[in-house]
Amino acid sequence: MAAHRKPKQRPYTGSAARTAATLAFAGAATAAVLPGPAHADPQRSPAQVRAEVDRLYHEAEVATEQYNGAKEKATAAADAVDTLRDEAARRTERLNASRDALGSFAAAQYRTGGLDPSVQLALSSDPDQYLERASYVDRMGDRRAAEIGEVERQVAGIAQLRAQAKGRLSALAARQAELEKHKATIKTKLADAQRLLATLSPAERAAYEGADGARSAGRADRGTGRGTVLAPDARAAEAVAFAYGALGKPYVWGATGPSSFDCSGLTQAAWRSAGVALPRTTYTQINAGQHISRSELAPGDLVFFYSGISHVGLYIGNGQMIHAPRPGAPVRIAPIDQMPFAGATRVT
Repeated sequence: MAAHRKPKQRPYTGSAARTAATLAFAGAATAAVLPGPAHADPQRSPAQVRAEVDRLYHEAEVATEQYNGAKEKATAAADAVDTLRDEAARRTERLNASRDALGSFAAAQYRTGGLDPSVQLALSSDPDQYLERASYVDRMGDRRAAEIGEVERQVAGIAQLRAQAKGRLSALAARQAELEKHKATIKTKLADAQRLLATLSPAERAAYEGADGARSAGRADRGTGRGTVLAPDARAAEAVAFAYGALGKPYVWGATGPSSFDCSGLTQAAWRSAGVALPRTTYTQINAGQHISRSELAPGDLVFFYSGISHVGLYIGNGQMIHAPRPGAPVRIAPIDQMPFAGATRVT
């Protein structure tokens, strides 16, 4: 019954789970870094190190988008499990009420000696009363048969809901395993990239990371090209304005704002500010509107990169975009020819 129902638990989602996952990964990332000072690989030049770091960051971003997709599916599966459990609880309450009614009827029969109603009526000395009660008992018999049938249907329905919940739990477990796999990949790639960067001299690393200008990128970029090209409509203008407001905020994989973003998290948040719900990942955002050619680009359009559609930015005009590049590189303005162009979508 409802009074005895255990409090609903969400073991797979929520801040507690995210905190536990963060702590676990912090430990995993620490374990992944080799102890002792870093030493340059004599077989690699600084240019080769930078190229290898670029590759690792790109592979980490691919895994990040896969993580984002798996997380979205895991959340949906957890919500479905909760919905099924709630419905099963409501139906169980109704089932218990129906059973209570049948129990009352059975108790009444027991108190009358458990005699069949037709026998009880046959013993009546009043013929008129007999006929009246016989008709009533027939009706009651039909009603009780219907009630019993309804109870049986309720039991079958609850069993079906529980079977569906079990299937959803299995799907959720699979999504969780997928999440863990992508998280491990991301952490490994980022740790490897940091280890390689540590082999560069401070000047070489500063040049790679753009340290001279990265900290002021938000301030310096806020006026660059802003207002020189008009967005095609008010919603696109709002998305572009949001992206400008995010300049200088850090890249954090899996983040959707407001204080940090990954690449698809930034474009999703920008268009969300304009009242448009974009999907979570790059490979789903590319189908969230009308595909357009590079020559048709207008401010607010989504621009995608690499053959696997693993990176996205928000076009702002003049061949420029605002995007969240990678760990260590804050949200910034960059030319769209900085990476292999894969396509563009106009949000509709």
